[in-house]
Amino acid sequence: MELVPGVHVAVTDRTGGVSVAPYGTRNLGGLVGDDPAAVRANRAGVAAGLGVRGVVFMRQVHGADVAYVSEPFGDDAPPLDGVFTGEPRLALASLGADCPAVLVADPGARLVGAAHSGRPGTEAGVATALVEAMAGKGAAPGRMVALIGPGACGRCYEVPADLRERVASKVPETWSETSWGTPALDLRAGIEAQLRAAGLTDVRHDARCTIESPELYSHRREQPGGRFAGLIWLA
Repeated sequence: MELVPGVHVAVTDRTGGVSVAPYGTRNLGGLVGDDPAAVRANRAGVAAGLGVRGVVFMRQVHGADVAYVSEPFGDDAPPLDGVFTGEPRLALASLGADCPAVLVADPGARLVGAAHSGRPGTEAGVATALVEAMAGKGAAPGRMVALIGPGACGRCYEVPADLRERVASKVPETWSETSWGTPALDLRAGIEAQLRAAGLTDVRHDARCTIESPELYSHRREQPGGRFAGLIWLA
């Protein structure tokens, strides 16, 4: 779909690929134990289906490092959790199986970015780091539009009480409680707060909970399992 004129986003699901159980069928994650040939075929199928010239997949490490990219990394992706580009038809992918993707665009500067913001990345402020890196290349936070992708929701993402307190001490908006009354984290609320504090005013959500949505992979629901992707690219 078009996030804004000239900028496209997509969220893959688990169907339409060649992986076999327990990764069936469109696993895009290369570090979860799936057949590497199946992962390559699934990634190539996504690129062809989107009509892009390539897809940048990161080696995600739950950090806050961000880099500008102009080509896919191939098999030698560096450890990163955020990338951005001004290259047309180069899609940027954030893999997840409960961790939300953060997809950001400044159509005026012709820049788009993607970040992987799980619990450690949200604590570390990877969404903020992505906005700041894009601003360093001429983007304006007030012009940016963001889409926060599916993730484990604040009513399902149960954590120990001490972990909730630690994360919420850094990102207060993450404090949550499960639907059954135990401590939880709401990462999407925390990410939105970080983006707004960085100057964004247009923050949107794909509000699906991965734990509750069988069409998406969920690390909490199934182990081992695959990874889906949130993607963004310039037309």
